[in-house]
Amino acid sequence: MFCSACGQPLSPGQALCSQCGRPVAPVVPPVPGLQFQVENYRGKVRALAILWFVYAGLSLLLGFTGLAFARAFFMGGFGPWMHSHGPVPPTWLFPAFLHLAWVLVVLRGALAAIAGWGLIEYSGWGRILAIVAAILSLLRFPLGTALGIWTLVMLLGYRNSTLYEQL
Repeated sequence: MFCSACGQPLSPGQALCSQCGRPVAPVVPPVPGLQFQVENYRGKVRALAILWFVYAGLSLLLGFTGLAFARAFFMGGFGPWMHSHGPVPPTWLFPAFLHLAWVLVVLRGALAAIAGWGLIEYSGWGRILAIVAAILSLLRFPLGTALGIWTLVMLLGYRNSTLYEQL
């Protein structure tokens, strides 16, 4: 450390310059740098990844439960009072619709789980997949919408993409 007026070398803890008598400026504590921001961001991305895993589990659980109920309802599994006497739709329509719905539920759950895995590994493809999953889940009010918005806020933008690359 040197005197700001005359350039004389100063020893640590010296209050005045021994040559010109000028008071030594107090040491300014360092401002948190990039490493602090990266560690803070790492914790947020990890929490986001865990929420994607939770969302995948809830989506699968609620989807399977809803589809099992729909299958029982539409296939006459609730008893004899469910049979109607009106026009009957084709017999292949409901099973085909239910099979498509099962596939969509599994795909949605798998997409959320893979996005969570990619984020927890801090991979580049995980960030892109999480952004795609967030956009697709925006219409799933309220949990999908909240998770989608938080994911987009956390992963989009120059600052966040720079921090993510540092992970």
